[in-house]
Amino acid sequence: MNNRLENTYISENQLRQEISKQMIEAKVIVLKPVGYPIESNFIESPEIEVTNKELFEIYAKDQWNGYKLHKNQYIFDQKLIPDFAFQVMDIRPNDSYITNNTSILVLAQENKVKTTSSNKNYKLKDVIGQEKAKNKTKIITKYLENPDKFKDWAPKNILFYGMPGTGKTMLAQALANELNIPIKMIKATSLIGDHVGNGSRQIHELYEEARQSKPCVIFIDEIDAIALERKFQSLRGDVTEIVNALLTELDGIENNDSIITICATNTPEMLDYAIRSRFEEEIEFILPTREEREVIIKNNISTLPLECVFDVNKVVEKTKNLSGRDIKEKVLKTALHKAISNSKDFIDDEDINYAIHETKKEVSVSDTMFV
Repeated sequence: MNNRLENTYISENQLRQEISKQMIEAKVIVLKPVGYPIESNFIESPEIEVTNKELFEIYAKDQWNGYKLHKNQYIFDQKLIPDFAFQVMDIRPNDSYITNNTSILVLAQENKVKTTSSNKNYKLKDVIGQEKAKNKTKIITKYLENPDKFKDWAPKNILFYGMPGTGKTMLAQALANELNIPIKMIKATSLIGDHVGNGSRQIHELYEEARQSKPCVIFIDEIDAIALERKFQSLRGDVTEIVNALLTELDGIENNDSIITICATNTPEMLDYAIRSRFEEEIEFILPTREEREVIIKNNISTLPLECVFDVNKVVEKTKNLSGRDIKEKVLKTALHKAISNSKDFIDDEDINYAIHETKKEVSVSDTMFV
């Protein structure tokens, strides 16, 4: 049995050698990782990066030696990543065969910008306070309903700034939901790649996607990650090409009518002037007032799974200088978890006081880090 397999292998090898004498040898092949032909919710195409060219050539030739290829053809891996596709971006000469002498190059994989759509059903009424920001959304609404009325005076680029948890992202989502239009949400940190040009390409792809589905809202969070003032650039590395790409889009070189760009930051003073000057309006998101804190607390109490027997007025007073998100996530949620862990059927002042104490302690620690 083994001799028969060995003889078969030798005969196939000899046949390949005979064929190789008659075929045109590929000198250079340039491949681009593409991914699986059809991605599903269960199988996501992995990111491929070849760090050892020699090792990849050995691996590639082991499975593809003798393949005849032409430009733009697809070739599939059958070993480590079965059915993962590579596209032949260039081959010299064209319509030639892979041999042991072929040099194989692999381009860096092009990853599309990762955007998310709002899966929250927020409405403007859900955003407590922030009246100035809400008034701006009214202008945006009127513009998208009747863009011809505004002509060259249309709202385009807006900066939301303020402390974390004050509702910047929530308001952008609410605006898109009220208008029933798509919103593309990204974090600026995701635009910083390992290869020069990745970030700028992703910016242009983001706006191209928006142009295909306008009217549309683009929400870029943590804009300071890529748009730091020049003297701070060393903190993030060289992101000049990303900034230039964003400037091009904000200036509307392409037809960006009916596309609203909203950027958000906690530190507007650190933004580069070139970017900051493109925003027609900067809207500050402030901490909730006493009345607004009371509304936030009462709205969230109605959704808690345990009965609340604590004094709401005392909680309102003790949560001064906390954002809406902190009140919900750090005070009410922590109090709820403490009550449940103690097998209680209600949340009382003891649970609330514990949560507020932990929150204040956390704030104090974070403050000393910057002294």
